[in-house]
Amino acid sequence: MVHPGPNLNNRGFTLIEILVVLVLVGLLASLAVFTMGGNSQQRALKNQVRELYLLMQTASDQAVLNNLELGLVLEETGYRFVAYANETGKWTASGERIFQAREFPEWLVATRFIESEAPRLATAEDELKPDVVFFSSGETTPFELEFTVGSETDYTHVLAADGVSAIEWRRPGDDGGGW
Repeated sequence: MVHPGPNLNNRGFTLIEILVVLVLVGLLASLAVFTMGGNSQQRALKNQVRELYLLMQTASDQAVLNNLELGLVLEETGYRFVAYANETGKWTASGERIFQAREFPEWLVATRFIESEAPRLATAEDELKPDVVFFSSGETTPFELEFTVGSETDYTHVLAADGVSAIEWRRPGDDGGGW
């Protein structure tokens, strides 16, 4: 008959081993938080540009599908979409909820380069004259919009179109070899 005795092969973890593992897990967690949280404005900038990019694509599609002209009015603090009313010959605020006016965060800097010779379908006294027009033919006003975090030009997102091709989104690190 064998008597139960202390089993030397059934050892647990020592307190030192547990503390070492906890310290390592803590270091990895703080590194992950530092890496993800350090670029919050850059992530927010990317989200702002993505939203505008998708709205511009939607406006372009809506202009073709509904046979109307839509426009984008860029302001210092944000942007809004407008629609051209053939009956009155004026630009009016778009009534669709998706195209409601939006504000930029105060740290976001938007620089616009708009083709000045392109037709705009507006009179000189029209205060809602859009900077970019999405025509029912599928064309747009040629433009280039740059978005940065403050004066940080190393991290620039660019939305651009040549007037005929689709809207292009160039992200930081892209070669920029578009059209």
